[in-house]
Amino acid sequence: MTELPPNPFPPYRPPVEPTTRADGARIFTGISYAVISGYRPLQLDVWVPPAAVPPPLVVWIHGGAWLLGDRRYLPETLRPNQLFDALLAAGLAVATVDYRHTREAPFPAQLHDVKAALRYVRAHAAELGVDAARVGVWGESAGGHLAALLALTAQRPDLEGDVGAPGRAGDVAAVVDWYGVADPDAMGRLPADAATAMGMPDHPPDLLLAGAAPATRADAAPLRQVHPGAPPFLLMHGTADRLVPFADSEALLGALRAAGVPAELIPVEGADHIFAGYPDIDALVARSVRFLAEALAST
Repeated sequence: MTELPPNPFPPYRPPVEPTTRADGARIFTGISYAVISGYRPLQLDVWVPPAAVPPPLVVWIHGGAWLLGDRRYLPETLRPNQLFDALLAAGLAVATVDYRHTREAPFPAQLHDVKAALRYVRAHAAELGVDAARVGVWGESAGGHLAALLALTAQRPDLEGDVGAPGRAGDVAAVVDWYGVADPDAMGRLPADAATAMGMPDHPPDLLLAGAAPATRADAAPLRQVHPGAPPFLLMHGTADRLVPFADSEALLGALRAAGVPAELIPVEGADHIFAGYPDIDALVARSVRFLAEALAST
């Protein structure tokens, strides 16, 4: 009997060979952490600082109203690679991940994807040279929403999904949530000019939650998933944010504190979405990195 060839489309690919920068940092670019029939491969990059022992890891999740965005690019208010370089300078590795957008698949696909990315980096921690036991997560806007959900649903096997590497993603030790949505189902409509400029509907959750049952809609809300024992949160939000109201982070802060979860909200005075109009974004980056470095050093 002729032996069948290996599966040409495995559910994920092994880590690629890294490039090494002049400063000794190693960059793994374009790792396919999940290969799903009918979709583009889901990829992540891993940046690892030079270190005598495997460093803690931060998972970065981009924003874009669940419709846009790319793991490689930060909001335009930041310098290219600013967050990644800041994490490396603090001795932290970073995995920056892509996920399916809502015109590709509705929720919970996005949460399944970021959990698959976390499973992947933990399963391949030795090859990547990172500490799988010390992991934090950081996201902005839609990515902040997913970062919060990733942390708050760690004990929900029904939300793991079946893409990529099998198993459980596990807990994270700290969360930085920049102007994330606390409850997509309750999100207001975007200003018409902003929606037109970004080429999206004025209510992106309509696509995120397309066809979702009430239970699934509740699963999409970090505000409804808060529980005692969740990891510490640092929330940052512009007080003049026109796309995700500052009140979203206030509500999430209240729920976290009511559950006994360590949480802090830093109001970014006068800032719009992506901290537009704020004069010292560097300070916000530094504060976020410091929070993660301290939290992951103590785990």
